[in-house]
Amino acid sequence: MYRQTHPNLSVTPHSLRRFSPAFPRLAGLLFCWLTCLRLIASEGLTIETIVGPEAATGDYKHPASVTELANGDLYVVFFSGKGEYKDDSAAVFGLRLKKGRSRWSKPVAIARNPFHSLGNAVVWQAPDGLVWLFYVTRYGEIWDTSRITAKISRDGAATWSESFMLTFEAGTMVRNRPIVLDNGDYLLPVYHEVGDDPELTSPDCTSFFLRYDPKTLKWSESNRVRSRLGDIQPAPAIIEGPHLLAYCRRGGDYEGRPDGWLVRTESRDNGHTWSGGVDSQFPNPNAAIDFLRLQSGHHLLVYNDSFSDRSPLTVALSTDGAKTFPHKRNLLDRPNGDYAYPTAIQTRDGRIQVVFTDERKRVMRAIFAEQWVAGP
Repeated sequence: MYRQTHPNLSVTPHSLRRFSPAFPRLAGLLFCWLTCLRLIASEGLTIETIVGPEAATGDYKHPASVTELANGDLYVVFFSGKGEYKDDSAAVFGLRLKKGRSRWSKPVAIARNPFHSLGNAVVWQAPDGLVWLFYVTRYGEIWDTSRITAKISRDGAATWSESFMLTFEAGTMVRNRPIVLDNGDYLLPVYHEVGDDPELTSPDCTSFFLRYDPKTLKWSESNRVRSRLGDIQPAPAIIEGPHLLAYCRRGGDYEGRPDGWLVRTESRDNGHTWSGGVDSQFPNPNAAIDFLRLQSGHHLLVYNDSFSDRSPLTVALSTDGAKTFPHKRNLLDRPNGDYAYPTAIQTRDGRIQVVFTDERKRVMRAIFAEQWVAGP
């Protein structure tokens, strides 16, 4: 099934009759043929709008994150305001899809700051039931003034604690959800952004990881990953045991470049130390990605398969420990499309859910199974 609620090509028998007034039967047959083709081409994929431009959170709706709660509900967060810059009113909003329901709740503000803009919200329920909300508080006009702020919920994201600072270094930011390591520690991917040009990610930008020990309640920091163009927004996954792999968004500008690849870094000691960042096989238009270990043990990468554009939005599947990714499918592919900041989870029923934004005006969701990516 394919459901798309933003503008798309629409063909109906009525519109066909306008072009074939003398052949209504032929028009009806042609319509059925086109409909069958459309269903076959998108069988197994559902795409829907979660939050549209009409939602009164603000015109700008961008990085979104999703988690499956212990009771089976889905909970989505995003930040919204007048725009990305020069808006001290931008807040973090949350909304819920109750298990077994088809209608999302209305978004409500769950984090605000009366003096500073917020951004890049990440929501995640830990194994002990605590729901963590990580987000960015920007203390100046651009992102290199930011620090990471957090809240927790003890009642399944119904209510939230007061906010608390997680980092104090200017330019530290969050984008992707934590993962749980084999020893029970949590690994939160973060990054350090420097530079005063909002249209350029400096080569001095680095990715790193914050480790949380739920027994001691203490945080510690990994080394920083440096690379040729700079790198930010790492997305980690366990390969096997203490072997971890992360893909990072490349640095540079937004003009597109033929050597603009996703950055790849590895850890062999359960995330304590990471290798220097190297170019991967995947193009990257200076855009966020996500990387997920599936229940099968296979790995899924969600990215924009382009050197210059945030379209198409593509998923690639590896069955050999992220050595090769022979299976690829486009979730959306529209000229001049802007499909950004994907967050991927696999829910308990085995379905993969990718939440992303469309033109910074809509929060979208794609739903499919691993088998859909692998093909027949």
